[in-house]
Amino acid sequence: MSISRSKVAAGLVISGILTFTFGVVIVFVGPKIIDDQIIKNVEINPNNELSYTIWKDVPVPFFMSVYFFNVLNPSEILAGEKPMLEQRGPYVYKEYRQKENITFHPNKTVTYLEYRQYHFMRNMSLGNESDVATIPNMLVLGAAVMMENMPYAVRLLMSATFKAFGEGAFLTKPVGELMWGYDSKLVDFLNTYLPGLMPSSGKFGLFAEFNNSNTGLFTVFTGEGDIRNAHKVDSWNGLKEVNYWRTEQCNMINGTAGQMWPPFMTTESTLPFYSPDACRSMELVYQRPGVVDGIPVYRFVAPTTLFANGSDYPPNEGFCPCRQSGILNVSSCRNGAPAFISHPHFYNADPVLRSFVLGLNPNEEDHGLFIDIHPGTGVPINVSIRLQLNLYMKKISGITETGKMSEVVMPMIWFEERGYIDGDAQKTFYTNLVVLPAVMEYMQYTFIGLGLLLATTGAILLGQHRKKRGSEKAQLPHPDTDPRTSTIGKDPLLLGGTD
Repeated sequence: MSISRSKVAAGLVISGILTFTFGVVIVFVGPKIIDDQIIKNVEINPNNELSYTIWKDVPVPFFMSVYFFNVLNPSEILAGEKPMLEQRGPYVYKEYRQKENITFHPNKTVTYLEYRQYHFMRNMSLGNESDVATIPNMLVLGAAVMMENMPYAVRLLMSATFKAFGEGAFLTKPVGELMWGYDSKLVDFLNTYLPGLMPSSGKFGLFAEFNNSNTGLFTVFTGEGDIRNAHKVDSWNGLKEVNYWRTEQCNMINGTAGQMWPPFMTTESTLPFYSPDACRSMELVYQRPGVVDGIPVYRFVAPTTLFANGSDYPPNEGFCPCRQSGILNVSSCRNGAPAFISHPHFYNADPVLRSFVLGLNPNEEDHGLFIDIHPGTGVPINVSIRLQLNLYMKKISGITETGKMSEVVMPMIWFEERGYIDGDAQKTFYTNLVVLPAVMEYMQYTFIGLGLLLATTGAILLGQHRKKRGSEKAQLPHPDTDPRTSTIGKDPLLLGGTD
């Protein structure tokens, strides 16, 4: 029985040592296995079912919400008073994105075109596309600023042309027409006699060029061979840099295409990406950690320097001519039109911009942009990109349509593009990249703990066994003291001895 117990104890010690060793091995090998799995899944490769599907067709819900700044006092603005604005919306559109013409190249890059389609979601909108709104007429007020330095006679002629086609300083039209385009005899006239002047050859609308269009020909690195390059842009429309801006730094095409980023992020990481709609690269910075549907995330936000002018932030000097901080002059990539982009309601902008108009109320929750990203994989979990389109307008001598209006950067609309992982994509992502790594982590500590328990139990049993053996041995009688075997005090003759 004692032999059996000693074998059991020894077996427990050996099992404990092996289990403990296995747990320690998992501690060192487990993270590498997880990292290798992440690298395998993040790389742009048709064999990677999870990430490739998300990258190719963006199956997660994606919506664009549009808010109009309805002008309440157009006549008073022409008389020089402050614009009074009323926010209308949101008008929500489901956005479908799909990559086509996907071509892989030997230099570990892939080229593609991404197409966008928008479908109005009445049940998610606060209003209908038939709602009527009044906004500045970009055709008139934009052209007026563009012609400011032209001969006076030319300005008079342009003003006469506006009158001939019935174009005034403000438009009052249904939201759907303002969004996706309306017929304009003036646009038809300009396209006929001044081809190339207008960005559109069809209907004129704020988003007319968005629907059923692509964002340009992107060439990005797949991440094969160096996962740090995954999704980074190699070129856009064949260009390594754009030519919209005044400095080489501002013209650089940096970061990714804005959908996924390289994995293994830290709190020191940033999110650089190139935006064709903004005609420039932008970079978000880390703000705080968080959890979205059980998935750990890092939140990245726009720094206050993103739209700062060159005086407040010298690296942005190349984006000038600038006005106040908080607005970006995009006229160089909008056919010269005096357009500016900013955060909604001039959030994070110079307060003087808000003092020129009435009806704005900026706050971070409603107007700040952010991306919640899973730091281990670089996959966005929750995204909200919010931008505002503004028109610089003022009185221009010779163009009577501008009246006596004051100089102002006028908000026209702001929009939010948002998306989040849910449904089957969320479940698959959560299982493969959150649950399984957590299980592996728990396993390593379980094996280490179990190994220590088994080894300790076996050692205790062995100790008890040896102590018992020693005690039993100590209790056995000595041959010289045992009366049955001792020769002390006995007659030698009785022992068979002789004299």
